[in-house]
Amino acid sequence: MPSAQDRPVIGVTADIAADGRLQVGSAYAQMIERAGGTPIVLPPIPARIEEFMRLCDGFVLTGGDDPDMTYWNVPMHPKATPLHPQRQAFELALLAALDRAARTPALGVCLGMQLMGLHRGGSLDQHLPDSLVTASLHWDRRSHEVEGELGHGLVHSHHRQALTHAGSLTVIARAPDGVIEAVRDTARPGMYLGVQWHPERTDDGRLGFALFERLVHDASAARTAAGAR
Repeated sequence: MPSAQDRPVIGVTADIAADGRLQVGSAYAQMIERAGGTPIVLPPIPARIEEFMRLCDGFVLTGGDDPDMTYWNVPMHPKATPLHPQRQAFELALLAALDRAARTPALGVCLGMQLMGLHRGGSLDQHLPDSLVTASLHWDRRSHEVEGELGHGLVHSHHRQALTHAGSLTVIARAPDGVIEAVRDTARPGMYLGVQWHPERTDDGRLGFALFERLVHDASAARTAAGAR
């Protein structure tokens, strides 16, 4: 295990509750710490993005409410719960900054994956029950199968929306019903991965903890490369 000084710093995005408090599931921090990283929770302040980019060696874009599709000139589904506008502005600004920092790794979880895909020109099914008879398998914190580049197994799932097109990202995993479950940027030297499931709550190590191990590994490599310049 690396010393505290050598552990890469992983920035974790936070939600904004109705009362204005920041909140994020503790499992993200636990997984990052277990993998050898130092987690820090980032307040969603777009003006501080460049400072966070200098401070952090990698990022986790966490789960949350639904993207406000009016940003992409698409009407919101009446059953969607819009993401807090400050959080959406912050995470889109963070993704734009990551576009300019190819070595800095990022892991997008659920909402985080959806924002990755939308940022790269993708599209979103805003209410799976309207179009998918198996939509309930993806909701209510159920486990369902996924298969693809990351392996085959059961994942912890809780979403009513999903990407229908990944834009410039590559689809690397799907559920048996065809729902896109993982995407990545194949051109980047470091991890740039989005998963529709919640790896911080997934028991299958390959599809859960291993993703945080890979993030921390790539963040450590990015930290070393930056120090060598």
